[in-house]
Amino acid sequence: MNPLQLCLVLSALLFSVGLGAALSRSHAILVLLGVELMLNAANLNFIAFWRYGPPTAPADGILFVIFSIAVAAAEAAVGLALVIAIYRHQKNIRLQEASKLKG
Repeated sequence: MNPLQLCLVLSALLFSVGLGAALSRSHAILVLLGVELMLNAANLNFIAFWRYGPPTAPADGILFVIFSIAVAAAEAAVGLALVIAIYRHQKNIRLQEASKLKG
């Protein structure tokens, strides 16, 4: 196996763990962690294709990763703000009971 294939296999495993965590958990924090794992798997793909792929512009993969990290930071900030708002109203963070947010 060449290094690109190893990176892609690792990325696929990381993405599948994140997808499993995001779909099977009932706590909002664990779902956010699953989404972060999926974004990190995508970042690993960007870097692997930039490093081992055909030569293109000098920093295409790095630019995609920096943009993805910025999106992940915004997602984490908004997600944690929502979790705090849900906890203040309901005293738990279970996603099944989060539909009762009407003021």
